[in-house]
Amino acid sequence: MIVLLDNGHGGLINGIYQTPGKRSPIWNDGSQLFEGEFNRAIVNGIIEELTTLQIPYVNLAPEYRDVTLETRVKRANKFGARNCFYLSVHSNAGGGHGSEVFTSVGDTKSDKIATVFGEEYKRTFPERRLRTDFSDGDLDKEQHFYVLKRTKMPAILTENFFMDNEEECKSILMTREGRSKIIRYHIEAIKRVQKELF
Repeated sequence: MIVLLDNGHGGLINGIYQTPGKRSPIWNDGSQLFEGEFNRAIVNGIIEELTTLQIPYVNLAPEYRDVTLETRVKRANKFGARNCFYLSVHSNAGGGHGSEVFTSVGDTKSDKIATVFGEEYKRTFPERRLRTDFSDGDLDKEQHFYVLKRTKMPAILTENFFMDNEEECKSILMTREGRSKIIRYHIEAIKRVQKELF
């Protein structure tokens, strides 16, 4: 099994954030989260753990510039549909709280992978909300996101808390402890996916 990792959006180059929007408000203490930096920090932490566990992975967007969705998907699709899954890591916005796992529309292997991620999220963050949609019998939310629709392999997208929710942003997304827990739940889910679904 190969994990195809996608850290959504651009990073910081010479202190300049590469993606318009996709950032928290500037909080009263002057701090601010750039989503692309957060996404890279989580993916880099996942890579470190996967290396130790000897689970194969590919970082689909190692650049700090904002790699297009089309390019990310093309890079992923070179691996075909067998023995890999696509994992896109994000932080949410829009005034809510909690986390979500997204798949494409319809009943696919992605749904089973998303369920594992949702269960491991709840184990790691039992006191935090998992935003779900059980209308089709499982916990994932389904959307026509480009990277979920266009990839040949199973694909999920995790939205990890809300960067415009000050409590979640400052106590989880911007802290070493919070980021470590987010990395941990992704790793525990990947280990289960490898064991149970591949």
